[in-house]
Amino acid sequence: MPTHTHSILPEPDPVARAHSAEVLNRIRSEIAQAGGAMSFSRFMDFVLYEPGLGYYRAGARKFGPDGDFITAPELSPLFSRCLARQCREILEHIGGGTILELGAGTGVMAAGILQELQVLDKLPERYAILELSGELRERQRKTLANRTPALLERVMWLDTLPKPGLKGIVLGNEVLDALPVERFRITADGPRRLAVTWIDSGAKPSSKTGLSWTEGAPDPSLSAAVAGIETALGGRLPVGYVSEYVPRLPAWIRSMADALSTGVLLFIDYGYSQREYYHPERADGTLLCHYRHRVHADPLILPGLQDITASVDFSAVADNARIAGFELAGYTSQNYFLFGCGLMELLAEVDPTDTVRYLEQVRQVKLLTLPGEMGERFKAIALTRGVRIPLGGFSFRDERHRL
Repeated sequence: MPTHTHSILPEPDPVARAHSAEVLNRIRSEIAQAGGAMSFSRFMDFVLYEPGLGYYRAGARKFGPDGDFITAPELSPLFSRCLARQCREILEHIGGGTILELGAGTGVMAAGILQELQVLDKLPERYAILELSGELRERQRKTLANRTPALLERVMWLDTLPKPGLKGIVLGNEVLDALPVERFRITADGPRRLAVTWIDSGAKPSSKTGLSWTEGAPDPSLSAAVAGIETALGGRLPVGYVSEYVPRLPAWIRSMADALSTGVLLFIDYGYSQREYYHPERADGTLLCHYRHRVHADPLILPGLQDITASVDFSAVADNARIAGFELAGYTSQNYFLFGCGLMELLAEVDPTDTVRYLEQVRQVKLLTLPGEMGERFKAIALTRGVRIPLGGFSFRDERHRL
């Protein structure tokens, strides 16, 4: 998607403006209570996940043509069908189990996976969805009731991760990119946290909201995190370099390990290896915001109305997963993952003489696999516990060595 400046973003309607104003007032209050600054990870957590106010916890449409962005399962049912084939392979190996999807969006992927697994005669014992948004739960329920009514009884919604002992597959499509990040800048005196503050509109705020960036004091936890990154890179980040990391990633991965006793974590998201993530060309970090199908880089505007994401450091994911007791079983680009799951075989099922349908399927394959579309920007990573079989999604090309 093209990058736009926030000066040409669509104006929110009055209801949305009022909601955003309420979010902003709460942020201002918390900034004041914190002594004048809020860490960016807390800011991102608030504007995305605060109950009743955050982007993912309020009622605005987020996914699809009427929302802010479109995900791969909505671009093409082929994506979910390929994922289902990878799930079948795992379920066969472990003797059945549960599929747990983290944040199921509109429910399109869940419906597509269940439909394909039914055709393949390898339905999971249950399909669990961890979803915090009441509005999204209702959309998911409606989607599943419309597309797979006979399988709806197999679906359950969770408020938290299940208790230890889960056997099966944990799926996350575009989940890792929404984990709150801490932002930092390298100075001559070491790394400094970039926090969010409030300044009078007459000063010169970086956005229409009056919110602005401020540089924090030296922080041991930040210094340790950046030192770890620089050690892995084999060199110092230059003065002026701005980037981010996920402070909660170790605990988040640990929570997955606590829940899953046997099975596979399978994540698909946009991101890089650590060496690519902290490359000199990314000297401003990877933060992106999505609003009404526009992409821009100012997270301090439209609080509560826009999605805020950061690219995934897949090396950090793999390292923390190993510490938590998982094995890295595969890492590759989305295009190769889908090819390994039989994408072209699924395309071959369509009769080329049915020109309209066939050309539409070809168009969808291109969107999912071409380097200029989603093919290389998105990656797939598999982390296993008690599963030691080659996974089909990584049979076409496995690039674990890059992590």
